[in-house]
Amino acid sequence: MTSADEGVLESTRVADWLRDAILDGVRAPGSRLIERDLAADFGVSRVPVRDALKILEVEGLVTLRPRTWAIVREFTAADMTDLDEVRSVLEPLAFRLAAERHRRDGLDELRRTLDEEMIGAAAGDPIASRRAAADFHEQVTVLTENRLLGDLMQGMRSKLRWGLSQHDDLAHVAAQHQALFQAISERDGDRAEQLALSHIDSSRREREAHMRAAKVAASSSAVHEGSSRRL
Repeated sequence: MTSADEGVLESTRVADWLRDAILDGVRAPGSRLIERDLAADFGVSRVPVRDALKILEVEGLVTLRPRTWAIVREFTAADMTDLDEVRSVLEPLAFRLAAERHRRDGLDELRRTLDEEMIGAAAGDPIASRRAAADFHEQVTVLTENRLLGDLMQGMRSKLRWGLSQHDDLAHVAAQHQALFQAISERDGDRAEQLALSHIDSSRREREAHMRAAKVAASSSAVHEGSSRRL
């Protein structure tokens, strides 16, 4: 393996870790990602860290700043509206094609991701449940056997995963995925398409409720901190 290949592997590893940290909520929106500190954390030079940040910038997860650092991007309501509009076109098609075209091995993999999501939801493990929920959507795209659709969905993968992480009712989302799986397994394209549209609308409402709750919590925390300082 050449040094160039090793550099690509290192930058990919750093990007994968940072992506998970951002999408799992470990790195909060607005927080700084400093090349020097990240390089020390991973035991690598700044070059793969810099390349990893560029990857995440393309995915829309970070905003690069001068002087070797970046900021975790905070998605706006407009960003999410844009995402919902695109999802409403692509995902119903994906679920319909998955129902019509799936193979046995692909369906088994979809079942596995659904089981992981349901186990995570039952255990109250939001990270495991939400990661599996995102994997469920990605596997549905695989089942379509449509390369162009796959490329389009890949381009919004991180934004979609972030949107799917913005919900609190893990069991409800898992139940919706269970219904979608059933429609796909029965090759009912019409039902899969309609359930996908309902799922997108439900995801939007769940996300909005989650974001409102987060704002209330942040406001209450700020008020409490201010009161403590005065005391």
